[in-house]
Amino acid sequence: MAQTQVDRILQTVREAQRAYAGYSQEQVDRILDAMNEASVPLADQWARLAVEETGFGRVEDKVTKNLFASRDVYRYIRPMQTVGFIEVDAASAIYEVAQPMGIVAAIVPSTNPTSTAIYKTMVSLKARNGVVHSPHPAARRCIAAVVNTLHDAAVKAGAPRGIVGVLEEPTIEDTQALMAHRETNVILATGGMGLVRAAYASGKPAYGVGPGNVPAFIERTATVDKAVRDVIAGKSFDWGTICASEQSVIVDEPVADEARRLFGDHGGYFADDKEKALLEAAMVSPDGHVNPKIVGKSPQAIASLAGFSVPASTRVLLVKMEGVGRDHPLSMEKLSPVLCWYVEDGWEDGCKRCIEILRYGGLGHTLSVHTRDLEVVRQFALHKPAFRIIVNSPSTHGAIGYTTNLPPSMTLGCGALGNNITSDNITPLHLIDRKRIAMETRPLEGETNDPLPPLVSQKDRVASAAKAFVEDRMSRKDVSARTGRAVSAVPAAGGDLPVDFVSEQDVRKAMQEGRKVLIHSGTLLTPLARELGEEHQIFERR
Repeated sequence: MAQTQVDRILQTVREAQRAYAGYSQEQVDRILDAMNEASVPLADQWARLAVEETGFGRVEDKVTKNLFASRDVYRYIRPMQTVGFIEVDAASAIYEVAQPMGIVAAIVPSTNPTSTAIYKTMVSLKARNGVVHSPHPAARRCIAAVVNTLHDAAVKAGAPRGIVGVLEEPTIEDTQALMAHRETNVILATGGMGLVRAAYASGKPAYGVGPGNVPAFIERTATVDKAVRDVIAGKSFDWGTICASEQSVIVDEPVADEARRLFGDHGGYFADDKEKALLEAAMVSPDGHVNPKIVGKSPQAIASLAGFSVPASTRVLLVKMEGVGRDHPLSMEKLSPVLCWYVEDGWEDGCKRCIEILRYGGLGHTLSVHTRDLEVVRQFALHKPAFRIIVNSPSTHGAIGYTTNLPPSMTLGCGALGNNITSDNITPLHLIDRKRIAMETRPLEGETNDPLPPLVSQKDRVASAAKAFVEDRMSRKDVSARTGRAVSAVPAAGGDLPVDFVSEQDVRKAMQEGRKVLIHSGTLLTPLARELGEEHQIFERR
């Protein structure tokens, strides 16, 4: 049988990944640094390529997404331990060792092509996997530009040649073959429900993400002006192409008039009944699917396609709605700056409407609530069928971890409610397998053997990671140019200047001494340090 494009690429990546699996944490992180350094200066160029090729979104917002994937994701995953002993519980005699999954099949959409390619490459290689990208055909050139640049940067930093691959001429058949191929170990799929179902049906482990029909509820105690600005910012960002963007706004009746006025002040345009009918005809096909011609287009372009015009200042089109479902076609996920408008009296009725919307194509994804009432937040958290409840922030930016402390990610799981395997924001820790070493603690009979000393202590593991981090940073002459600050000689917290690295030990020491830990936007925190420091409000940003 003749060797196919998929066979050839997977064979190359497999050979590279076998070598890469033996790399140390220091080698892996040096490669991650190199990809970060290569991608940041090209954020604007790649954004323009994406808009030119796909016709979706706005260049300035795609620049932000590219920088988010190349900087924010990098800063979050850089301190992660993905090699060797990653979890140590000496008291329970349980140890966890990271093992790469192998080859990641990365399915990349046309709506967020370059940012998703950056993100999936970084998280895959951080976990010591190889990765093969299957681009949406409408975005193959801009995705290939990203993948080839990151591959070259990784190889220059010491990665095996061929560790990152891309299908240059992708087809549906090639994507299906990639997902089902014997050399593929795990699938990271971003796309429509048909693609996600195909990923899960491939017989391979898969992280597929469902649609995001996201409701945003503005409750009567909210700071209404901020809530309105947040909803518009989220919905208009890259013209609605992120799956976590708001699809409907539900406004509490006592603040509805104020909210409507503020939406108008900040760039919202309320369609009348005739314009609503024109939008329904232009945006949704008779079989209930979104017209691809309106995806990622401006409000002006969508209105023109529908047969009317809106002011140049318009950022979002709003359509008054009475219900949810097939009889109300615009109540679905629209991937465009068109927002449904509902008014409900009280948070209980607002809650019911949010659940209706989530059940119509958004179960498990994201919901945002704008309120000053903690009981409302508590009730939404306990009872709403969404796994990201974003409070007082744009859902678009909050769900991906841009305006919140959720893990920065371009792949957002929807859990079992959305037919997904996880409800997490996907990170490198989802792309490793964990070996568990368990020492006997309760012998079946008689006395156990003399206990062995700990394989490795948590203290030694953190100290080793911190030492390697600082040595690597100190050896790189371009650190000051990249961060704007010199790297500390030791990873210690405290002092008058912000530090560049913080471990759990640093946080605990600061807590004992009753002081803050000064950090800056580029400070790298170990996951345990981040969790403990935020819990006890130890960090002070400079």
